[in-house]
Amino acid sequence: MGQTLSEPVTAKESSYCQNSVYRVGSSCMQGWRINMEDSHTHILSLPDDPGTAFFAVFDGHGGATVAQYAGKHLHKFILKRPEYNDNDIEKALKQGFLDIDYEMLHNESWGEQMAGSTAVVVLVKDNILYCANAGDSRAIACVNGQLEVLSMDHKPNNEGESKRIIEGGGWVEFNRVNGNLALSRALGDFVFKRANKKPEDQIVTAYPDVETRNISDDWEFIVLACDGIWDVMTNAEVLEFCRTRIGLGMYPEEICEELMNHCLAPDCQMGGLGGDNMTVVLVCLLHDKPYSDLITRCNRSNFASYENDATKPNPNTSPKSNLNDNDKQMSNNTETTSAAVTLANLQPNSNSSPSPPHSHLSEDKSQAKQSQQDHVDPMLATTELHLNYIY
Repeated sequence: MGQTLSEPVTAKESSYCQNSVYRVGSSCMQGWRINMEDSHTHILSLPDDPGTAFFAVFDGHGGATVAQYAGKHLHKFILKRPEYNDNDIEKALKQGFLDIDYEMLHNESWGEQMAGSTAVVVLVKDNILYCANAGDSRAIACVNGQLEVLSMDHKPNNEGESKRIIEGGGWVEFNRVNGNLALSRALGDFVFKRANKKPEDQIVTAYPDVETRNISDDWEFIVLACDGIWDVMTNAEVLEFCRTRIGLGMYPEEICEELMNHCLAPDCQMGGLGGDNMTVVLVCLLHDKPYSDLITRCNRSNFASYENDATKPNPNTSPKSNLNDNDKQMSNNTETTSAAVTLANLQPNSNSSPSPPHSHLSEDKSQAKQSQQDHVDPMLATTELHLNYIY
C-alpha cells in the first residue's frame, strides 16, 4: 500500500457549495500515507453548459500530478468533444477520458512519468445522471433510502480486465497488473500504454465504463469516494452512514469528515485497510427545496435497527460536537485551487498560472452554516474545485 507515517495526518480540508438543486460537501485527509495524492472536483454549473453539474474524485498513485491535472481539466476535455454538443454525453465522456490521457501521453514532460490516477465522474444534465469510471474509486446513490450502484471497480483479476491485459502483452500476478498495479484502468500509468493497439485495448486503459440513470424526486444523495473508503466499508454501510447523519441534521461536509474518521485505521499495522489517503464528495439533491426537507426525509425516529451497527452516531452526543475544528479547513469559494506544485508546469500546452490559494472562513462556522442551511447564496451556486490540500 506504499510507505506510511509513524502517525497519521488527520487534518482535513472540507468545503461546501449550494444552489437550488444541490447541497454539496467534500473533505479529504492524508491519513497514514507519506503524501497526499488525491484530488476532487465539484462544479454546480459548468461554464459552457450552465444547467449541467460535474462531480469527480481522482485517486492518484506514483505521485499527484495526473490526479491534479485531471481534477483541473477533465471536464474541459469532455465539454469540447463534438459528441457533447450532439447530446451523446456517454460517448463524450468516454472520448474525453481518452483525450486527456492522450494529451499527457504525447507531451514530452509527461510520457515517461510513473504517475497515474483513477477517475470517477458524475455528470448531471437534464435530470439524467452519467457516471464514468476508470479504476477503483466508486460512486453510489441513495434513491428513496435504497442503494443504487453507479460504478464497478476495475481490478486486474476481473475476467474481462485480465483478458485485455493478457492480450495487450501483460500479465496478472498477485491480483496486480504485471505484479505492480492494483487496478486495471487509469489515467496516466503510461508505462503500460506502449503497445501498438487502440487506447481501449492497452494493458491499462483510460477508457471508462459509463452508466446512465434518470433522476427523479426519490433521489436523495450521491457519494463519490476513493478506495480509502471503499476498502473499509461496503456500499450499503456508507449509504446508511450518510443517510443516518443527514437525518440527524449534519451537513454534507461534516458527514464526509466523520466518514473518514470512521475509516481511519488506529495504527499502520492493519494490512493497508484504513491507511490510505481519503477523499469523499457527498452530493445532496434538494429538488428546489430547502436542505431541511431532506433532513426530515432521512430522519429516523427509531434507531433500534442500528443497535448493533458500529457506524451508528452516539445518541448522547450532538452530531457536530464529534468533529475537531482543529482538524479541518473550510472553504466556500466560488472557484478555488491550492496546489503544492506549480500547475503551469504540469499542464501540457498551457501557459496559464495557478489559481490563488483557498481563503478559509474566519467567522464562526456554526453560525455561517446555520444561515445558509435554507438560503441559496448565488456565489456558492457556480463552482467548487479542489486539486491539492493543506496537510
